[in-house]
Amino acid sequence: MSAEILKKTPLHALHLELGAKMVPFAGYDMPVQYPAGVMAEHKHTRAAAGLFDVSHMGQVLLIGAGADAAMETLVPVDVVDLGVFKQRYALFLDDQGGILDDLMICRRPDELFVVVNAGCKEQDIAHMQKHLAGKCEVKPLPDQALLALQGPQAVTALSRLNPEVAKLTFMTGGFFDLDGIPAFLTRSGYTGEDGYEISVAGDRSIELARKLLAQPEVKPIGLGARDSLRLEAGLCLYGHDIDTTTTPVEASLTWAIQKVRRAGGARAGGYPGASVVDHQLLEGAAKKRVGLVGSERMPVREGAKLVDENGTELGVVTSGTLGPTVNKPVALGYLPKSHAAIGTQVWAVVRDKRTPMTVSSTPFTPNGYYRG
Repeated sequence: MSAEILKKTPLHALHLELGAKMVPFAGYDMPVQYPAGVMAEHKHTRAAAGLFDVSHMGQVLLIGAGADAAMETLVPVDVVDLGVFKQRYALFLDDQGGILDDLMICRRPDELFVVVNAGCKEQDIAHMQKHLAGKCEVKPLPDQALLALQGPQAVTALSRLNPEVAKLTFMTGGFFDLDGIPAFLTRSGYTGEDGYEISVAGDRSIELARKLLAQPEVKPIGLGARDSLRLEAGLCLYGHDIDTTTTPVEASLTWAIQKVRRAGGARAGGYPGASVVDHQLLEGAAKKRVGLVGSERMPVREGAKLVDENGTELGVVTSGTLGPTVNKPVALGYLPKSHAAIGTQVWAVVRDKRTPMTVSSTPFTPNGYYRG
């Protein structure tokens, strides 16, 4: 895709000013790293606070009294019982139980606030408009920017703009005035650290970013470190670790399906692929997403085959890197049920060489979420 037709986020000029290396990502011209480099940015986020531009993601409002029940016809999660200013992770599924995208839903007093992935934004919005028509209004928010402030010192930095933000706990949100800039924020993110995702008018986003970057704890962070941070946190990336060939059960995302939506629950089923998902919840799935840790220094990347001691192919790596925090190769991948137990040894094939990997629990580094 040529640079001319790439979309730009409202913060584009600021990235260039900060010396970012820009790359095409999900149809946008996005910063992959700043002059400090991916490793330094990753470590800074784990130690202090990093500011990410995630404005390429889709922000949507679902408006109307029946929006929650309507949304439950598309996702296997409990939306109806979601409290005001509470946020929940959800999944759009197809009729076979395959994952169309993962998303966040937060209840605001008069609407549901939904954030979808950049690469699936257009089809997700079309999916909601098609299936929720007549039940609620689906209103995209293309003029809103989205910033993520992540890391153990995010709360310190953001509290200088409004001390009230410190009262939020993980997966809750609210409307806040940030030193004169109105914003809606949730205490969440995709790095495994404490932090916030901040929805702000696009035309005020650079002003807000500058206020945050003026704080001594905060540095700008690109997509490169965002990827290594989420991988160490054991979090799925849509189009890599989850897609339409994987169900929530196979993807080890059953924690996202509340009891009320499972077979026997008060509002069981009623979403695409429910029979497949319920069957797998009961019987288990043939393959499973697992965490993998390498004992050698060889990084194992996406697409590497996973084999047993005889070289028989078992599965594939869907994300992999040399984890900067854990200082060893970490990966996510799919293995048959027979090889998915924690502690099982398998081998990844990297350039025709085999490197040993052990099935491990995730996250690979402890989460820093603030639960109060």
